[in-house]
Amino acid sequence: MRGINVSGSNLIKMPVLQTLFEAAGCEAVKTYMQSGNVVFTHQTLTCQDLVGKIMNMIRNELEMNVPVLVMKRSELLEIRQNNPFLHGRNEEVSQLHVTFLSEKPDPEKWEKMDPGKYLPDELVLADQVIYLFCPSGYGKTKLHNNFFESKLKVTATTRNWKTILALADGFQD
Repeated sequence: MRGINVSGSNLIKMPVLQTLFEAAGCEAVKTYMQSGNVVFTHQTLTCQDLVGKIMNMIRNELEMNVPVLVMKRSELLEIRQNNPFLHGRNEEVSQLHVTFLSEKPDPEKWEKMDPGKYLPDELVLADQVIYLFCPSGYGKTKLHNNFFESKLKVTATTRNWKTILALADGFQD
C-alpha cells in the first residue's frame, strides 16, 4: 500500500489491517512493521481482484483512499534476483530501492525522462518496477513516488532493499 503511516497520514494500525485482509479471505496474514506491507495467501482471487477488494474494504471500513498493489511472491523473488545494481557492481544495499508501478509505463513517457539527468542517482526500468540507486540516500533524490507518478502517469510506491528482501522471504529471518 502506498502512503500508510507516513508523516502522520493514513494511520492504520497493523492489527486492523490484518483483520481487513482476513475479512477479504486472505490467510496466513502477516504485516511488516508499520509500513503497509502485508504477506498472505489467497486461494481464489487474482492479484487484480484482490487490489479492488482490499481498496474497497479500506475505503468502506476506514474511509481512506489508499493505492494498493498486490503481487505474487514469485514476482518479488524475480525482482530480488534481477537487481542490476547488485550484478557486477555490488552497490551498498542501503542505497538501493525499488519503485513499484501500477502498470507498465508508456515507452514514450519513459524515454522523455532521460535517466542521465538525475546522476549520481540511477534508475533502471524492468517491466513494472524501477530499480533505484541513490548514493546520497532516498531522502535526497528527485526520483520519488510523486516524480514518477507525474512523469509516467501511473501510481508508484517505493520500498528500500531491506524491505524487498523481507517481503520476498515472507518476513522470515
